[in-house]
Amino acid sequence: MESTFGQRISGLHVDGRELRAAVFNENEVRAAAGVTLVVGAVAFSYAYFEQQYVPLQVVATFFFVEFLIRVTVGLQYSPIGLVARAMTSRRPPDWVSAKPKRFAWSLALAMTFAMTIITNSGIRGYLPRTICLICLTLMWMESALGLCLGCEIHAFLVRRGWATKDANFEVCAGGACEIPGALPSVGASAPHASMPVERV
Repeated sequence: MESTFGQRISGLHVDGRELRAAVFNENEVRAAAGVTLVVGAVAFSYAYFEQQYVPLQVVATFFFVEFLIRVTVGLQYSPIGLVARAMTSRRPPDWVSAKPKRFAWSLALAMTFAMTIITNSGIRGYLPRTICLICLTLMWMESALGLCLGCEIHAFLVRRGWATKDANFEVCAGGACEIPGALPSVGASAPHASMPVERV
C-alpha cells in the first residue's frame, strides 16, 4: 500500500530542495541486511554441511514473508526491520529514497519465493545452492559495502532508456540514483536526525 510505504521527513532538503518522496533510514536497511545475512548463512550451513534442510526451508519461508511485508508496507513493519531499528536507534539517521529499496526488495521477494518453493518441494543440489549463495552475496554487499544492487539496476535501466526516471528516486546510497540531469544523491545525516517523522 503506497500510502503507508516509507517515512516522510519534514524539512529534509538536498541542495536547497525539499525531498518529496518517502525515505528509509539507510542504517536500518543495512542492519536488516546484516541480520538476514547471518540467519540465512546459518540455515545454508546446516543444509550444506549437515544435510539438514528443515532450517533452510523455515528460513526461506520466513524471508518470503519478511520481504513481502517490506515491499507492501515497508521495513518499519517487518520483524527484522523492528530488530534493525532497535540495533541502530542510537545512530543518527541517513535518509535514502524508499522506492529504490522497494525495487531491490522486490527482487529479493522473487528469489525467496523461488527458494520457498524449491526447498519445500524437496529439490536439492546446485539450483537451490546457487540461488542461496546469490542471496547471501547480495545481503553481504548491502550490509558490508552499502551497495544496493536493485538501485544500481534501476539506474542502469533508466540510463539505457528502458525505464522512465521516477521522481521518487531522489536520494540513493552510494549515488546509485544519479541520472544525468537529476538531483544529486547526497545522504542526509545528523542535522536531520531530530526532524519530525511523518508516516505515509
